[in-house]
Amino acid sequence: MTASARRRAASRAIPIDRSFELLPVFRLSDSADEAAISYEPRTGGRWRVLPSPGERLPGTFDQDVYVELLRRYHEAGSPADGALSFTLHALLRSMGRRVDGRTYEQLRSALTRLLRTTLESDNAYVDASSGTTMNGSFSMLSSVQIDRRRNTEREQLALFPAMTSNEPGDARITIAAPIRANIAAGNTVLLSSTRYFALSSPVARRVYRLLEVMRPQAFPVWRISLDQLAEQLPLVQRFPSHLQRVLQPAHEMLVAAGILRSAVFVQEARVWHVDYTLGPAQHQP
Repeated sequence: MTASARRRAASRAIPIDRSFELLPVFRLSDSADEAAISYEPRTGGRWRVLPSPGERLPGTFDQDVYVELLRRYHEAGSPADGALSFTLHALLRSMGRRVDGRTYEQLRSALTRLLRTTLESDNAYVDASSGTTMNGSFSMLSSVQIDRRRNTEREQLALFPAMTSNEPGDARITIAAPIRANIAAGNTVLLSSTRYFALSSPVARRVYRLLEVMRPQAFPVWRISLDQLAEQLPLVQRFPSHLQRVLQPAHEMLVAAGILRSAVFVQEARVWHVDYTLGPAQHQP
């Protein structure tokens, strides 16, 4: 592998906020209509995800946007002010999404939700820079600005025939300070963007994110109860049989990708668990 190829491969390994990955944020079912996510970690405290009035909770598309933004933040050298600039067209392409009027508006809405959704921590979110848990609230993005292209650039729209309504826009966003501080403090886990976006299931993508956090303590096997897993992902299903039906296709996908060696549902003393045996770490294509 050449030096440039090694740099490209390394850039695919994204350092993401470990504290954030342990907490539920993105709904994985479009049928969920709860007004908020509430979660109490086993270590204590309380975590809530509160949508802006009139908005819905962040969902599966928003999860992908968040991961892609952190990839770009890392590739930009983790700028101290957290600011990133990009075109909406380029962001959709890098996520492997078709670019048309619907996905363009979907992306605008997702960026707005990442800005307006309130993440409320009562001793649940760990602030690694201070070595304490946070009492307060923040959002994933602290600013979002999206501008239409200038009139002089509109002749380029012929290059994008799929864009049937609004023209591509230029965006400037700022990653929230608590997330940046945790990344700067090294409270991170490495995620392969190549592996992440190769998974077609939103549930598989979220399970992958959680598995990478738990990797240091997952050998030879990481066991978690189905109830706790459902809360931590989060999933709206609660009956063990329903959870197994939702998780099984995601598990098969993760095994096929080499992220898992196996995932086995086990019942012990009337409590259902999942036993995860992880595959080798691989943070590059």
